[in-house]
Amino acid sequence: MTETIFQKLLELEQSEKIKILYACESGSRAWGFASPDSDFDVRFIYARPVNDYLGITDIPDNVGLPVNEVLDIGGWDIKKALKLFLKSNSTLYEWLQSPIVYRGESTFANDLHKLMSEYFSLRSGANHYLSMAHNTLRDDLQSEQVKLKRYFYALRPALACLWIVEKQSVPPMEFQHLRVMISDNKIQNAIDELLERKKLADEKAMITPVPLLNQWLSDTLDLCKARIPMLPSEKKYPDQLNNIFRKYIQQ
Repeated sequence: MTETIFQKLLELEQSEKIKILYACESGSRAWGFASPDSDFDVRFIYARPVNDYLGITDIPDNVGLPVNEVLDIGGWDIKKALKLFLKSNSTLYEWLQSPIVYRGESTFANDLHKLMSEYFSLRSGANHYLSMAHNTLRDDLQSEQVKLKRYFYALRPALACLWIVEKQSVPPMEFQHLRVMISDNKIQNAIDELLERKKLADEKAMITPVPLLNQWLSDTLDLCKARIPMLPSEKKYPDQLNNIFRKYIQQ
């Protein structure tokens, strides 16, 4: 599949007349809890020739291929990506930490990596992950039978939020690194059991809810919610990002 992804990215470059600066896996395969039938979520950042940015009409800020059961490939224009970086978009900060990189030969990702701790808004990031975890716990984990994968869609953002609250830094993308925030062995063991089941189950697999994890999620989110208002929220300025934009549209 990797070779297919490489080829699709090359075809996009040629058909859209763009230069892909960075491409990575962004979904469950990168998070570390893929199912056997998980699709490939490929995300990328690209630049156009400098003249494209100098016209009076707006240009598209995203491109991609039609989604199918196996591949989901889409990307953002560099200007859109840098605006979102300035706004501390947590999804973008995750892309830049992906363990599966399909395109990374330029120094673009490294340039942004150096600025992540400076530009990441702790309060904004924490609120983002709190909302994700809370909504999943409320909407997807309260029935008699629930989707197995939804537990990880609650646990990962809950841990990311806890990481921000406790460590006051950019949380890692990978689930295994976030798990260091859990000190209770019973919780770790319950997660291990779900991970083993997920390795063999398809994306639609249903399970009986795990009260121990539901309670941990509820308690953790309550703790985070109480502490988020104490996190700093500072205005960021785009000067360094403007320099990165000019650098890569010239190439």
